[in-house]
This record gives sequence, structure tokens and C-alpha cells, in this order.
Amino acid sequence: MAEIRSERRGKVAVITVHDPDRRNALTLDLSEQLAAAVDGAERDDDVHAVIVTGTPPAFCAGADLTALGEAREQGLRAIYDGFLAVARCSLPTIAAVGGAAVGAGLNLALAADVRIAGPRARFDARFLRLGIHPGGGMTWMLQRAVGPQRALAMTLFGEILDAEAAHTAGLAHRVVDGDHDALLAAAVDFASGAAEAPRELLRTTKRTMRHTATLDTHADAVDAEIVPQVASIESPEFAARLASMKARISGTS
Repeated sequence: MAEIRSERRGKVAVITVHDPDRRNALTLDLSEQLAAAVDGAERDDDVHAVIVTGTPPAFCAGADLTALGEAREQGLRAIYDGFLAVARCSLPTIAAVGGAAVGAGLNLALAADVRIAGPRARFDARFLRLGIHPGGGMTWMLQRAVGPQRALAMTLFGEILDAEAAHTAGLAHRVVDGDHDALLAAAVDFASGAAEAPRELLRTTKRTMRHTATLDTHADAVDAEIVPQVASIESPEFAARLASMKARISGTS
């Protein structure tokens, strides 16, 4: 049964595109479910980070070709809804890529803040080989992830990056050996840094980083950070953590 599966591992939501017989191709229904799952994670105050993955053997083979062939603008935007929900997510996001990420599946991987790849990961734009113009903001996301030249190589010349090549290009943050369970465990472990931070601080800092990425000068970034930094210093979460640190220091002195 094709579905989006959601589970909690501590403070981390794991969202899985599950349709292995069709290599997790995104139908309109799956995209709608994916967007709903991301929204559910954002509304859950106990979730601090989100991992998106696909049931082996693939990560996501792109958009379902039948749905794609019948789509016009409204249909295409409906197909985009799933990975755009990941791109818009206010919480830290990780794509655990254990197999092929093709077309819209590449978009899904690019939509995450960080990509962790298994040994069988493949990153394949493929749009042009299907006779389709790239969509969903792929050209923008890919150039920001790997730079203009590599993005052109992947998009216009059909270069496919395996896990190690993706890591070298900066598309994958790290490569994890082992099977899908090992990949997912590594992603959850990686997410623990976010799980330990105050939830609203994570959201504010991610929002600030998106803003400062558009600024021209260091001074502008200092100005953009000062108000939320003062607010965090005045927060109950910081007061509690500061008191805890002081107690530990006094207890060991």
C-alpha cells in the first residue's frame, strides 16, 4: 500500500515515503500525505527535528509519470506540495537518502536542510532526459547546493552523483556505510543536536539563517541577529540552562 509513514524517535519525527514497488514515486495522494505529515510534525510541540526518507530500494524516483503526463500548472503545483512542505518547514530537516533520488525525488532531497547519504544513494536530475523542463525550484535549489557549474553538469549534461561524489560536491553532508537501518539510525543520532535545543530557538535560528543568507555584509548579519539573541537571553529556557550549568560548576568546585 502506497502511503506516508510517520513515527517518533524521541524528539525526532521520521517521515517515510513508502511505495517500494514503484520506487516511492510521488503521486498526488502521496504528496498530499507528505505535506500533511510535515505539518503534523510542526504542530507537535515535542518534535524538534524532521527526517524524510524512502523505503528501500529507492529514496524517491520522482513524480509518478502518469500523474506528471496528465498535469498542467495546477496539477504540477499539487505534486510539488509534498517537497515544498519540507522546504518551508520551520524545524530543522534531514533527508536520509538511501537510494536513487530522481527528478522530483532530487527536489525532495534538496528541500531538506541537510542530506545524509547511504552507500547506494544516487542524485539524478533527469528532467531533460524525460523531455521535461525542471520544476519545483530545482534549478535554484541545486545551484545553491553545489554551485552553478556542477548544477549545470547535472541538469544539462545528465551527470549523476553517487554518494561519494555527492559528498565531495557538498550535496551530501556525510556518507554512512551500512543498510537503511544504519542510515536512519545515523540520521536520528545526527538530529539529536537539534533535539537537545529549545524548540522555539531552533525555529528562530533557522529563520534567521535563511534571512542572513540573503544579506551582503557582516554588519547586516550582526543587526539581524541581535534582537532574537537578546530575546533568547531573556527566555526561561536560557535561565534554566544557565542555573543548571552554574549548579554543576559549583558542585565540582
